[in-house]
Amino acid sequence: MYNIKKFSQFINKTFVLWMLLAAILGFSFPHVISQVAPYIPYLLGIVMFGMGMTISTNDFKEVFKSPKSVFIGVILQYTIMPVTAYLIAKGFNLNSDIALGVILVGCCPGGTASNVISYLAKANTALSVSITTVSTLLAPIITPTLIYLFAREWLQVSFSSMFISVVQVVLIPIILGFIVQRFFKPVAEKSIDILPIISVISISLILSSVVAGNKAQIIETGLIMFGVVLLHNVSGLTIGYLLAKLFKLDRPDKRAVSIEVGMQNSGLAVSLATAHFNPLSAVPGAIFSFIHLLTGPTIAIIWSNQTKRTERKNNILLQPIKHCKS
Repeated sequence: MYNIKKFSQFINKTFVLWMLLAAILGFSFPHVISQVAPYIPYLLGIVMFGMGMTISTNDFKEVFKSPKSVFIGVILQYTIMPVTAYLIAKGFNLNSDIALGVILVGCCPGGTASNVISYLAKANTALSVSITTVSTLLAPIITPTLIYLFAREWLQVSFSSMFISVVQVVLIPIILGFIVQRFFKPVAEKSIDILPIISVISISLILSSVVAGNKAQIIETGLIMFGVVLLHNVSGLTIGYLLAKLFKLDRPDKRAVSIEVGMQNSGLAVSLATAHFNPLSAVPGAIFSFIHLLTGPTIAIIWSNQTKRTERKNNILLQPIKHCKS
């Protein structure tokens, strides 16, 4: 079990490399890997089941402990990203499939990777987990509603069919995972170290299959698509931080909110695009999966180093005081 735990930690730390490898495999063997596409909803369901296995009652205690921060985080999550997605789609005059893909990403809840990034960034990890949990549980209602409001300009959107999809691939797996974790603790404890490995494999397969199925379109629109998705991600991180600052949250909370806003559950966007729209609309979600795992660790390193410098400075200032007392 120790070896599995070490390997699980290694997989988490090298997550970006696995995403890069998945994209390369999708490009190199499109005919083989594109056959994974019909299983994308099930793969996302596995990831969500793993999330349910890690949810505890303490996550909900945090909601009551700091309701203001959680409320601000969830509201910003579901306003900044869909609005910026819409403005980017209009501003760059994107074709309907790409515009829809960007908006799908913007309307999704926070991604589970945000919790790891918050921990590395010395942010309020408990707050990050709470925002992810609440925004994900609200997703069956809010995500289809936002997609209907922002995307109907480009394509006909069915609220009911997307509601059913989100319930199937997000809510039900999370509830099942929570039930297993709550009532079958021995099983949950034995599975906890292997779940991150399964999640990484699932997300890698999702990314790889989308790249494989849209190889030609990615080559044709690659630079534009990467630029648009990067702009969307960075806008979420930046505006999230600035508005959290405006609401006078403390530094760890500002960081957590920023990360939650900027890092989306792009796997859900890919799943919805694959199930309901043109396959090309899944590409922005796949690219977002890769990009936010570059920007997230980068911002985590910057903020972590800031905290370390502040702590060293405070220690230096305290040293003369300690000396005088002795």
